[in-house]
Amino acid sequence: MTDHDREDARHREYEGPKWMGGRTAPGLGPALGGLFEGLPGTGQGPRGRDAMGDPSHRVLQEPQGAPMNPVRPERHTMYEESRPEQHVSRRPEHDHGETAGHPSGTTPRSEPAPRPSMEGRRVPAAEERAEELRPNVIPFRGGAQPPRSAPPRPQWDTGASTDHGGASTDHGQVDEPPMSVRPTVRDGVERAHETLDPLPEPPHQASPRSDEAVEADRPRPSPETPRSPSDDAPRASEGDFDETERAAVYRAIRERRDVHAGFRPDPVPADVLTRVLEAAHQAPGVGHTQPWDFLVIDDPELRARVRDLAERERATYDDAHPDTRAHALSGLKVEAIAQSPTNIAVTVDPTRGGRTPGRHSKPASYSAALAVENLWLAARTEGLGVGWVSLVDEREVADALDLPSHLEVVAYLCVGYVEESPTTDTEDDGRTRGRPLAWVVHRDRYGRRGLPGQEPTTLLEETITAIGALDHRAVEEARDRQARMTKPPGSLGVLEEVSIRLAGLAGQSPPPIPEPAAVAVFAGDHGVHAQGVTPWPQEVTAQMVRNFLDGGAVVNAFAAQVGAEVTVVDVGVIEDLAPRPGLLSRKVARGTADLARGPAMSREQALHALETGIEVARDLVSSGARCLLTGDMGIANTTPSAALICAFTGADPALVTGRGTGVDDATYGRKVEVVRQALTVAPPDLDDPIGVLASLGGLEHAALTGFILGGAALRVPVLLDGVIAGSAAAAAAAISPESMAACFAGHRSTEPGHDAVLEHLGLRPLIDLEMRLGEGSGALLALPLLQAAARALRDVATFDTAGVSTAP
Repeated sequence: MTDHDREDARHREYEGPKWMGGRTAPGLGPALGGLFEGLPGTGQGPRGRDAMGDPSHRVLQEPQGAPMNPVRPERHTMYEESRPEQHVSRRPEHDHGETAGHPSGTTPRSEPAPRPSMEGRRVPAAEERAEELRPNVIPFRGGAQPPRSAPPRPQWDTGASTDHGGASTDHGQVDEPPMSVRPTVRDGVERAHETLDPLPEPPHQASPRSDEAVEADRPRPSPETPRSPSDDAPRASEGDFDETERAAVYRAIRERRDVHAGFRPDPVPADVLTRVLEAAHQAPGVGHTQPWDFLVIDDPELRARVRDLAERERATYDDAHPDTRAHALSGLKVEAIAQSPTNIAVTVDPTRGGRTPGRHSKPASYSAALAVENLWLAARTEGLGVGWVSLVDEREVADALDLPSHLEVVAYLCVGYVEESPTTDTEDDGRTRGRPLAWVVHRDRYGRRGLPGQEPTTLLEETITAIGALDHRAVEEARDRQARMTKPPGSLGVLEEVSIRLAGLAGQSPPPIPEPAAVAVFAGDHGVHAQGVTPWPQEVTAQMVRNFLDGGAVVNAFAAQVGAEVTVVDVGVIEDLAPRPGLLSRKVARGTADLARGPAMSREQALHALETGIEVARDLVSSGARCLLTGDMGIANTTPSAALICAFTGADPALVTGRGTGVDDATYGRKVEVVRQALTVAPPDLDDPIGVLASLGGLEHAALTGFILGGAALRVPVLLDGVIAGSAAAAAAAISPESMAACFAGHRSTEPGHDAVLEHLGLRPLIDLEMRLGEGSGALLALPLLQAAARALRDVATFDTAGVSTAP
């Protein structure tokens, strides 16, 4: 979608299709497309604020006088300010005005002064001009290559521009003189490749002039020349890079790729490999220890050992992960171990350096990681591809390579020329796509995000700003295609509207299939358990979390069936849980307080849990997930769910409080009274939805609310489970009404509160199987329907393309 399209949609008054009883479909409004559009720092700018401010596009009726920002009303002003220009320091240009002795404004042309070279000699001006005309490129294949245009910047690439004052970063092939290796002697030890001197200059180049001649020709400013404002600007020091060199460095960083296929058998020349290893060896070392070593592996038997380890780990991964993710990683770097001409194991010796400060294990490993990065960038500038074999256990690799016991393997790398340079790390195969810069820059305190020159903000504020309405143009294109597909109009029922909303969310029609999918099960305990609202003991929460991690719960079975990945997030389990694969330890507190006696959480705890949910959504999407599913675990969590639904819908506790895990009549009556008492102790203020969430919710409710907001900001579909997810969605809608544009109700729970909240949100469930389990089970069963809706819109032929006649 072009910027002109967005501008058209922004100025167009649009009344979207009606949704359930004449209500406006959730989120339909001004256009906002693209997975990361609207995120600060992505180069596309925040957009959802205007749409949120237009009452005609809101899903819910907001209370009169409610502030637009539940976190900080002044928040939006920081995003309206334009980003300051990035100025590049340059030496002052010649003054083109009148100078003393030259009233016409011209000055006698003289040879520019030669610049000093890296070796201390002065480069003749003629040679300098010739070098300025040389194109600059970092080839990927070995040997001379024709000039190629730079690959398009991927959508996820949010690095700073390399356009410095008009200097282009797309140049032709470098024609540099070859470098010679000259051993040097330092401290009595001969060190190969200590310095790199250029070979003697070709005869046709101009000879260096004497220092006296150079000094005589150097232009000197006249005392009468007025000072330019740029004279006071910071000046580059004598050894700094010029703009072309700087652009080349940033290009090498930007185009570094993890290559996992397509290696050519051509050997890497010895001088090239030596230069790459020398660059790695120049990495900064903690305490000047240089704790790394480089094991260059040519032996086929050693390579076969490592390849067998990788094959075994890949098979284990395939068995433990859903088909979509396992298939995406099926060829990851294992074959490259044998195909690439060179393997390099980078090791670290944490004991090196004796009592040198910083020599302990982790800092030493960090230093060795810097050596890996240097090696990678140097290889890129030499036109080599590098692939990091990450599927193997480093200790097993060390044993396979017969390394001494005090050495550890930091990285096992495949190095060589490749058939084709990967243009991006953002292939549509479920692999990691990276995180925008704005996500990872914090100011003074962790969590206060802001790029240089921007006002710091919180993660929640940043997320709310990025949420926007469905893309109007994509919605209309999807609706038009539905009318032309080879089927009677409306014959797919609810699935037709689902596909249209998916197109509007993605900003394109047809939309991508929402896969891979990931379900996040947020777990926490509740202080209201003390009120006897459930017969189940509280320790079941931790026991069920272990069951999830062992793969023995319903959520695991359903996830395996539909190809989704399960992640369990501890945000408030009372018991400490041992680290396990698949478990994210994000404990905000050891359970909540008793909401019948006072607020369940402090505002700070609620905000912390909210932002935890946002971070989990970001992590899953940046690692390849294209559909997020909500899951939950917490004994007694249907009680705070009922309280939240009462608060946001205004319903009576007796009408929305359910029996949860199947309590008897006496327990049910006590549960209703506890909900009523909670609403009396902390009367809900709908102008402050976060305050309501803190008073009546649980830690998993707050995290689920953030999870929904995070998915909406990233414009990926969020498939909701049952009543716990529904109560969290009500909180998310109160914070950001347009977040409902990303939400789809997976199923209808038998809990009465779920009906009330679905009606309140204007969401229609995809299935109704009288389930009330939780865990994400209903959302998982609905996932194939969501995917089928998108696939039908994409794959079903139209009447004209299929040559099928239409009804008169």
